[in-house]
Amino acid sequence: MSPANEAELSDAVAGASGALRVVGGGTRSIGAARAGEVLSLSELVGIEMYDPGALTLVAKAGTPLDDIEAALSAEGQMLAFEPTDMRALLGRDGASTIGGVVAANASGPRRLQAGACRDSLLGVRFVDGRGDVLKNGGRVMKNVTGYDLVKLMAGSYGTLGVMSEVALKVLPKLDGATVVVRDADALEVMTQAMMSPFEVSGAAAIPGEGVFLRLEGLEVSVQYRTEKLRALLGKLGEIEVISDPAQSAALWRRLRDVTDFADGTSAVWRVSMKPSDLMSGLMPALGGGLDVQYDWAGGLAWLRMGTGIDDAQIVEMHEAIQTGVTAHGGGHATLFKAPDAVLSRVIPFQPETPGVALLAKGLRAKFDPRAILNPGLMGAA
Repeated sequence: MSPANEAELSDAVAGASGALRVVGGGTRSIGAARAGEVLSLSELVGIEMYDPGALTLVAKAGTPLDDIEAALSAEGQMLAFEPTDMRALLGRDGASTIGGVVAANASGPRRLQAGACRDSLLGVRFVDGRGDVLKNGGRVMKNVTGYDLVKLMAGSYGTLGVMSEVALKVLPKLDGATVVVRDADALEVMTQAMMSPFEVSGAAAIPGEGVFLRLEGLEVSVQYRTEKLRALLGKLGEIEVISDPAQSAALWRRLRDVTDFADGTSAVWRVSMKPSDLMSGLMPALGGGLDVQYDWAGGLAWLRMGTGIDDAQIVEMHEAIQTGVTAHGGGHATLFKAPDAVLSRVIPFQPETPGVALLAKGLRAKFDPRAILNPGLMGAA
């Protein structure tokens, strides 16, 4: 099914006799392919409203992300949360959609400074599991509309409702430079940089390569803050500055999209924890054998198993990572990529605590009482 408008989407959900597999562009879906009829939003496209002066944009959920970023770029603006492009990492083709971005709460390195996708979401329209059309939030910066269902929909992977329209705030596009610190303690460098007054908008690290710190804004401001950061961190390691905006942007696209791991290797996890718990607790506990790339000042890690690993070893590592996250302070570990035989055996998302699981079950019962929207994807069958 590919409804062309919200009314057809409502009819499709209301008339469904079984499970529905909600699909945007299919470029960032994770986990095993679920049973059910495909409900594609590929025909629900178009930018409904874009007001550069008000820094707001409204688009139908199936609108390609490329179209939105092109419209924003023409006005010198951008999505502040820097949505990831997972196509290379996951080996997918097709067009990423803005609805898929919101459903996955896909947020890149600038989350440190600008917040996640959900923090840029002003409003949303969606169809619940009964086929009812609901709306929450608005199309402007200031709105008071009761319960914040907008935040609830971001990251729900289509399990609470099928989004038909999203409203987002946007920001002016910024150029920047990157300070690279080599041969240094990554956590110490990123901590000092984030505690400084120099407005770092990205802090990532690749062991053996360096720590990467991004500064954005007016050229004179970037130059001033770059020199201040160089002086602050010079005692911790060898400093290199990438001052060309294009080169700096290319580096951060590489880090954002985790393209270093887009080589067909066996399994990739995304782990989000308190930086000290992640880098000093979980990672030593897991031992070697995993490649790692850090982001969000050490609060996010992408983990990769190498080649020559069998399915049983991946399942064992998946259990070790999720158990380790719980044992070392809590957080979230998601299996982003693995062979189909593995994905069919595990739940990719971090198990919920009993209290959160009870709350989630109650929410799903309210929004999707027939349990037809991506059932089982996030652990709720």
